[in-house]
Amino acid sequence: MERPDTIVDEAARTYVDGLDPAGRALFDRLHALIADEHPGAEVRFAYKMPTFVVGDSSLHVGVWKHGLSLYGWSPERSGGFCDRYPQLCGDKGTLKIPHADAARIPDEHLRDLVRAVLA
Repeated sequence: MERPDTIVDEAARTYVDGLDPAGRALFDRLHALIADEHPGAEVRFAYKMPTFVVGDSSLHVGVWKHGLSLYGWSPERSGGFCDRYPQLCGDKGTLKIPHADAARIPDEHLRDLVRAVLA
């Protein structure tokens, strides 16, 4: 989680440091993609989860036993992610990415999502 190109608040750091190894790896993968696309992004703690903030846009990231859940996006702003993976996209702004599915999703598809949500 130590990246010079993101600013991380203490509560978010504590949350991430407490993740199990599989959840931490998945979070770190997403964090790296966001940092690459949005240098200077902030990671705050909101709604009891890390929240990536770029300008007025935000993406809440919960790490659960199943994998990642992303909140604060919409299918119209998914960068084509929901077209590719409709089974992962909920109708109420919740995107659930199980560990097994995450392993099959190319970074470029996640980058498209990150670009669209945090634009």
